Amino acid sequence: MMNADQREAASQPVFAAEREAVFQARAITKVYRMGEVEVHALRGVDLDLFAGELVVLLGPSGSGKSTLLNILGGLDVPTSGTVHYRDHDLSKFDDSALTRYRREHVGFVFQFYNLIPSLTARENVALITRIAEHPMKPDEALALVGLSERADHYPSQMSGGEQQRVAIARAIAKRPEVLLCDEPTGALDVQTGVLVLEAIRRINVEIGTTVAVITHNAVIADMADRVISLLDGHIASVRINSAKLSPKELAW
Repeated sequence: MMNADQREAASQPVFAAEREAVFQARAITKVYRMGEVEVHALRGVDLDLFAGELVVLLGPSGSGKSTLLNILGGLDVPTSGTVHYRDHDLSKFDDSALTRYRREHVGFVFQFYNLIPSLTARENVALITRIAEHPMKPDEALALVGLSERADHYPSQMSGGEQQRVAIARAIAKRPEVLLCDEPTGALDVQTGVLVLEAIRRINVEIGTTVAVITHNAVIADMADRVISLLDGHIASVRINSAKLSPKELAW
């Protein structure tokens, strides 16, 4: 494991001086209590995420990556430590403030799509645009993920990859500054997964959204600006990709 100084140095990418830190997490721990048993999901994590970068959080099941993503997204709170989103200290937010933070600043994409079966793709996306301050039009969001021609189709009429891309369109329709993706290709075959990753990459490149993708699939790491590997609740290593690959170039 890296010591604190090594983690701090490694967490700074070569472009850090040119980009604003969107997240600054310091000494984050998370302990879940199950009866008399304590499960330590995170053990003193320090992490910065920078504006406009695409980061892959890599690690096996139980390494702490989903817990870390949930804390950054305001779905969970740390047991100790601090998390700043720009100039806001999330670790001091109450439930109401965290709900407002999620609604205004963060888009989520999960392994399972959570679309409403009785609504079309356009209608599923429109659910988010109704509660956002400056949303995209649903058709604009669907066009960004390559689904303009499927806007009037229901989830049952779409493939798994198409449903996942609708979920991405729904997440980005409110123009979030941050897109957090939890195993977005975990339930998909390789060809379909490439299409989903292309949609995520397009959001990052064309809109400038800061993107964090968690996965256990090391292949996906080659499309990231930085690769942060977690193990047993610690950051085990940080790698900067000097030359990123497109999803179609990944060696599946």
